[in-house]
Amino acid sequence: MDKDVLSRNKTAVAEKVKESAVSVLPIILIVTLLCFSISPIQTDLMLNFLIGTVMVVFGMGFFSLGAEASMIPIGNKIGTALTKSKKLSMILIFSFALGFAVTVAEPDLQVLAETVPHISNGALLVTVGIGVGFFLTICMVRILTGIKLRWLLIVFYAVLFALAAFTDADFLSIAFDSGGVTTGPMTVPFILAFGVGISNIRSDRKAEADSFGLVSLCSIGPILAVLILGFFYSDSEAVAEVSHSSFDTTAEIGRAYISALPQYMGEIALSLFPIIAIFFLFQIFSLKMTKLGLARICFGLLYTYIGLVLFLTGVNIGFSSLGAVLGEELATGWTRIIMIPLSMLLGWFIISTEPAVAVLENQIEEVSAGAIPGKAIKLSLSIAIAIAMGISMLRVLTGIPILWFLIPGYAIALILSFFVPDIYTAIAFDSGGVASGPMTATFMLQFVIGASMALGGNVLQDAFGVVAMVAMMPLISIQTVGFIYKLKEEKVPCQPESCYGDYDIVELWEEDMA
Repeated sequence: MDKDVLSRNKTAVAEKVKESAVSVLPIILIVTLLCFSISPIQTDLMLNFLIGTVMVVFGMGFFSLGAEASMIPIGNKIGTALTKSKKLSMILIFSFALGFAVTVAEPDLQVLAETVPHISNGALLVTVGIGVGFFLTICMVRILTGIKLRWLLIVFYAVLFALAAFTDADFLSIAFDSGGVTTGPMTVPFILAFGVGISNIRSDRKAEADSFGLVSLCSIGPILAVLILGFFYSDSEAVAEVSHSSFDTTAEIGRAYISALPQYMGEIALSLFPIIAIFFLFQIFSLKMTKLGLARICFGLLYTYIGLVLFLTGVNIGFSSLGAVLGEELATGWTRIIMIPLSMLLGWFIISTEPAVAVLENQIEEVSAGAIPGKAIKLSLSIAIAIAMGISMLRVLTGIPILWFLIPGYAIALILSFFVPDIYTAIAFDSGGVASGPMTATFMLQFVIGASMALGGNVLQDAFGVVAMVAMMPLISIQTVGFIYKLKEEKVPCQPESCYGDYDIVELWEEDMA
């Protein structure tokens, strides 16, 4: 029996690693082609990049398997247990605590905090954590009461952009980027499953749609919190810098990865600890899971831990340094003309490497029973991120303020919400947070920072904001998919039997029997 379980685990890991390799391969080929042609780099950087790539592939494979086996069931079970308690105060308190704890330890946020020069790490982490915790409580109220998501989005985005008009420009892009990185590979699986668990208390048809939307609302919290921080934070003299890694020998490359591993092992342990602690508290006092079920979750947590450590080490050591170098090299000389199409090409493929995207796709297909095709969602996300990356590079080259894109973009997204089914609106706004994951926060952010530095632009205002653009564009693209599917359904002729509801058919049958 143990051998069978071990064999199945090996097979599952191999399948996930294969899927990861296929998704990352286009990025590898593009970067390698650039490095061997128009943008030659030092051999040590290329070797460093390839080692990081191997770690990313295996990290994605382990994480995907682990998230399915642990984070999703934990979130679902805790959400269900809280609703069964029927104590609103307990639901709200635990929601705030979970939102704060998971966010503060989110790896994506840690990466952004280290990159931002004019806000201390502690101040940014606490501010963002409070924002997410507060809005997760709002999410719970929405699910329990059935308030339409679009009205909450309209109100909070109106407040958000009103604050943005008076906030320091150096805080503006950082604030919107904070909303994107908050919903990373650790937060998304838990929050999505947590919402499904909470919505289980309702049996109406709208509960399915209301189980989505948590990520979207939780993404607003950090933006508002950082914008408010900008009114009180005075340390704005720091300047963003790009560090270039250089290695004289292969042994130095090895030491770089070996020295980084303990750091990320500690960060990921910190990320998982609050969730593990709360889960075991619920296990002791409420869940009472069987030993087999508990063992499966523990193994899933182990896979998640290994995957995130490998992934973040590979991304930060191997990917990000090369991204900054490429951005600097390509932004000077004649290669500047290809920066926008190149950014769009990278954006098209980079969405496949984001770990949380696969989690969202699985959740969508499960909740919708296959009615919403994952391929259509994936295609719309690829198009959206490609456009977002192109706009981000356009901003770097021209210095156009980010609000010129964000205000009309969010306006279009909110208008579309009145013309598509509610579930598509919820999925669209959730996808915005999911799409802006660790690959965007590391490789692509460093890529545009490098380009901005080479061009002598304002890095804080021009380069930062790429995560915000990536978070915004899916709102439009996925709702457009929903609008198209809605039109197709309206064109399908109604079949005689399907024109009647279940109760109508019963009544007719009863009349015939009489």
